[in-house]
Amino acid sequence: MPRVGDVLREKDTRIITVRLRETVAIAVTLMNRENVHALVVKDVCRTEGNVVVGVFSERDVARGLAAYGAAALHLPVSHFVNRPLASCAANDTIDTVLQLMDAHQVRLLPVLEDHTLIGVISVSDVIRHSVQLPLPGTQIDVLRTEFSGMTSDAARRSG
Repeated sequence: MPRVGDVLREKDTRIITVRLRETVAIAVTLMNRENVHALVVKDVCRTEGNVVVGVFSERDVARGLAAYGAAALHLPVSHFVNRPLASCAANDTIDTVLQLMDAHQVRLLPVLEDHTLIGVISVSDVIRHSVQLPLPGTQIDVLRTEFSGMTSDAARRSG
């Protein structure tokens, strides 16, 4: 069974973060510049240093604009990070991650090791990994097999 660590090894190691006190405008600018749909939100804690407190996403921006109009851009990111932190670990299975994402209605999870941020995993990462390395008998493997059979049949009919 594939694990979060397997997916992390295949992707860029950069983690884009934003501070809890930054404005939504700064967060949006950062998401646009880095071409990401969400940011890991960190806060400084005197005893523990940088602490992951949540995720700020395009969905939060849309909800903020719907509720506050353009004034949302001047609000701090903290105004929108009000859910308990959902995270995973490198040794968690992909099934566990998908269940967490579904239960918390999120598309990205911070990956923590002993409370330290080591990566992020998104639904897109999981899909990319599943398509590249389908396990025998999984739904993606069955679909890939059926699709290649369909394209072979089409090639024979056209040739």
